[in-house]
Amino acid sequence: MPEGITSAQRDLLLAAVREAARQRIMPRFRALQPSDISTKSGPADLVTLADTEAEAQISAAIRAAWPEAVALGEESVAADPSLRAAMGGADLCVVIDPVDGTWNFAKGLAVFGVLVAVLRHGVPVWGLLYDPVMDDWIEAAPDAPASFVTGLGTSRPLSTSSEARDERLTGYLPLGLFGKDDRTRIVAEFPDFMRITGLRCALHEYRMVAQGHAEFCLSGPVPHPWDHAAGVLAVEAAGGVARFLDGSRYDANRLKGVLLSAGSQAAWDSLARRFAFLG
Repeated sequence: MPEGITSAQRDLLLAAVREAARQRIMPRFRALQPSDISTKSGPADLVTLADTEAEAQISAAIRAAWPEAVALGEESVAADPSLRAAMGGADLCVVIDPVDGTWNFAKGLAVFGVLVAVLRHGVPVWGLLYDPVMDDWIEAAPDAPASFVTGLGTSRPLSTSSEARDERLTGYLPLGLFGKDDRTRIVAEFPDFMRITGLRCALHEYRMVAQGHAEFCLSGPVPHPWDHAAGVLAVEAAGGVARFLDGSRYDANRLKGVLLSAGSQAAWDSLARRFAFLG
């Protein structure tokens, strides 16, 4: 198992995220001007000043205090796609999603947050899923229980759901990220489950699975590290299973493949068989 991070490095990352949230993200929530919002790959793929400013601030704090770490965020990769390779290839990389759920954020929905993952050669060794609205977070590392922490200092361990019966499962699936033919096959499976929906925010979907409030989530066919590296670690640290549909463990070097995260091995196995056509 790759080496993790120190308590001082953990404190640095948490402080950088909370400060950027206070200074760059929350002041712009429900206060964005039209000129503060633009698009990237399409009309639903939004970026705001909060995204770019928060990423720049967090990255600068990391580079100043932890110079041996490569700090890269979603918006820096959007500006220079060649940087994507460094996320998996670097000896030590801090991957930042400054505002996960930007569409929600831009529309005034309080379902967004900040994702940070520390990768060593593409393998997550620490993850943070931070909610700026409530100032609380899930923190995860391999071989340690995931914990839910509040800004007031309270903490509790997390445990995923053990439910494995299809008709009792609730899950999240980004239907719009798949092609038309796959969508038709995916939707045909919906009636067998209790509920399949989407929050337009990977952070909160993973948080729900890690807390045992939902049983699974799937990624789209391009599993960006900024969306998933911290989340899969949180699910695993809470007792769940996170793998690509072919059974491979998460690795940021992988550019394509559908990730399935589930509360239990039994649920993962059943869901992987059902959605194997996506792998």
